[in-house]
Amino acid sequence: MTPTLLAFDTATELLSVALLASGGQMHAHEAAGGALASATLIPTIERLLADAGVALADLDAIVFGRGPGAFTGLRTACSVAQGLALGAGKRVLPVDTLMALADDARRRLAPPPSSSARPQRTWALLDARMNEIYAAQYAHDGERWHAVDAPMLTTAEALNERWRAAPPEVVAGNALDAFGDRLATGTALRVPDALPRATALLAVAPALIAQGGLVDAALALPLYVREKVAQTTAERDAARAAKRVAETAEAGALPR
Repeated sequence: MTPTLLAFDTATELLSVALLASGGQMHAHEAAGGALASATLIPTIERLLADAGVALADLDAIVFGRGPGAFTGLRTACSVAQGLALGAGKRVLPVDTLMALADDARRRLAPPPSSSARPQRTWALLDARMNEIYAAQYAHDGERWHAVDAPMLTTAEALNERWRAAPPEVVAGNALDAFGDRLATGTALRVPDALPRATALLAVAPALIAQGGLVDAALALPLYVREKVAQTTAERDAARAAKRVAETAEAGALPR
């Protein structure tokens, strides 16, 4: 039986929300994210659930992109996932944003049946700003992803050094456009428009759930790979807004 899952990611400039309903029906919505995500995520989720005729109580779990990614976006996603899950008595599935990005790239590269098999290894890269890159390499065995190189904060030069020893098969993500020729991808297939979309979160969720990935709502925590000691004003405002959302959900003001 297909589980009913709500998924969302706000780790990038894209706000992406998707719902896998009973019978395998997929409902998805994408819009501008970034600083807007803290104000628009909950209304987007409410509209998506209402359009599909699904209540929070109908969900089997809440799936969210845990990072790495933008600090404000990660705090928003984690707080909303935690608040909704606590309010509805559900568990959560934290998913690496870079794994979702790799899966988005894999589906975009899906060849026609007559062509050779798609490459199995993918480097997922997100522009981390400050001249740095969030990166990870994953291998797909035909059923699920396995981390070859865990999420890291790195530079174009450090990646090039790695790739000289082991040339990449697929390189995906917005860092390709952000860094251009500074990334020596060689003959690798490039998928610059791949992103950690909510539909990709839902695609990888069943395998992660089967591996025991569901956790209590209190463990809806972000994955940071960059140390930071201070928040910007925008980040503090987003964190406060996300906290209010969580408190509202716990109080039962959102549909159950």
